[in-house]
Amino acid sequence: MIKGETMAKYRKVYVGVKVQVDSEGNTKPVSIIWENGEEYLIDRVKYKIPAASLKVGGRGIRYTVIIKGAERHLYDEEGKWFVEKRTE
Repeated sequence: MIKGETMAKYRKVYVGVKVQVDSEGNTKPVSIIWENGEEYLIDRVKYKIPAASLKVGGRGIRYTVIIKGAERHLYDEEGKWFVEKRTE
């Protein structure tokens, strides 16, 4: 850690997700609906892998997505979706 830098804390936030499903049953998230109802379009899905969240706990399918030019992780935890929200 760099001098003067504080360790960021995160919390698990469950979100709504609009998902596209193809004829083979493959899923692709297309937008996230935040706690306040605001919807954020997912510009691109970079990766999809089974993984655990080391910041907030939980395990499932981790989607690395691009939203408004920023890379974020979105987790599908057996049908419940969550993100890691930074707290100050």
